Amino acid sequence: MIAKAFRNLFSPIFYGWRMVGLVSLIRIVGGGLHQFGFTVFFLPISRELGMSRAATSLAFSLSRAQGAIEAPLVGYLIDRYGPRPIIVTAVFLAGVGYILLSWVNDYASFMIVYLGVICLAFVAGFVHSPLVVANSWFIRQRARAMTVVSSAVPIGGALISPLLAIGVASIGWRWAAFVSGCIFLLVCLPLSFKLKRSPESIGLRPDGDLAPAEKDANQSDAAAQETKDPAELTSRQAMKTGAFWLLVMSLTARVTCYSTAMVHFVPFMVWKGLSEGAAASLLGAFALVNLLAHFVLGWIADRINKPKLLVACHLFPALSLPPLLLDSGDWPLWFFTIAFTLLDASFPIVWATVGDLFGRRNFATIRGSMSFFYSWGSFAGPIMAGAIFDRTQSYSMVLWILLGLLSFATILSLFLIRPWSSRMSVRSATRHP
Repeated sequence: MIAKAFRNLFSPIFYGWRMVGLVSLIRIVGGGLHQFGFTVFFLPISRELGMSRAATSLAFSLSRAQGAIEAPLVGYLIDRYGPRPIIVTAVFLAGVGYILLSWVNDYASFMIVYLGVICLAFVAGFVHSPLVVANSWFIRQRARAMTVVSSAVPIGGALISPLLAIGVASIGWRWAAFVSGCIFLLVCLPLSFKLKRSPESIGLRPDGDLAPAEKDANQSDAAAQETKDPAELTSRQAMKTGAFWLLVMSLTARVTCYSTAMVHFVPFMVWKGLSEGAAASLLGAFALVNLLAHFVLGWIADRINKPKLLVACHLFPALSLPPLLLDSGDWPLWFFTIAFTLLDASFPIVWATVGDLFGRRNFATIRGSMSFFYSWGSFAGPIMAGAIFDRTQSYSMVLWILLGLLSFATILSLFLIRPWSSRMSVRSATRHP
């Protein structure tokens, strides 16, 4: 107890924020070099390897299908063993994969490296595991913690992706890929070994509350993560609720739209008349606005009804699409760029809502079960957009499809308002009898 008090005296910042900081640094690199970086590599790789846009989009889409298939197993493994081994594996494979990517010479080898190495563990280690860290260490400040983790990706996009674009233009995409792999191994790998599984594993509770002195030091992590929270559901129990399927359907619609926009962002802007350099700069602006939107929405989300905020975050991007179809000026491009940041910036609100509805202990498994269903939207969207463009040399039809999907997601989010309010009422009554 004396040692614990001494530690808390000289460590005023809750240890959970340190863990959130570690996974956020890892996601900054991953967001800049991979999630935003793929669209920078899109056209150079397509040209050199002689691939159509549909063929290049297929690689991204298959990675999402791969992530959907592995998600339930990954979620189980994270809940069972903790996020650290998954993140360590993902960082190592990302580094090795990008080094191998610099040597590919044909479509087959590109697909093997991209799918079989880079994407094999990327979604698990850079997407699933970091959010599990935030959900495990926080309850009252869950949305803010997830916002910090999620905002790391646009930070990487704003800071690293423009440098990656400069590197691709100056030294070629192969050397840029090689350097990217080295950064993963030299920067992210050492950070990944410092992660702790849960607050209970070091004698704390979520949000920084001290654990009781009589807590059994030999208690298992799984048992230690139990809280007197009525919203602790297993994956099977969660799947029996209507809220689970409303979330799955709305997530499918939103990831279809967001993945399509991200993979085709630079090609889309080129179609609208921008140069590749100007499109890459606009991508950096997208990442910067995305970052600001993350923090604004995260601050708001812990204070209001989260599903109501999600309704607005689906509606505003939908409203940005008609001007792109009706006007050829610059303002529709900026309106689209700013509005679509809400789809990514509100993802932490979605996962905070999942945590509110279903709890902490089985969060990764429940999230993995959801991913198995909604990730197919990420698979279908970019392929659909690439195939439509190859056939029509236009993205107009794609924009109409995205408009319909976002309108559908807006309606679904409306039906989440009452289940979330009911769950929060039960939790409040339980904590304050």
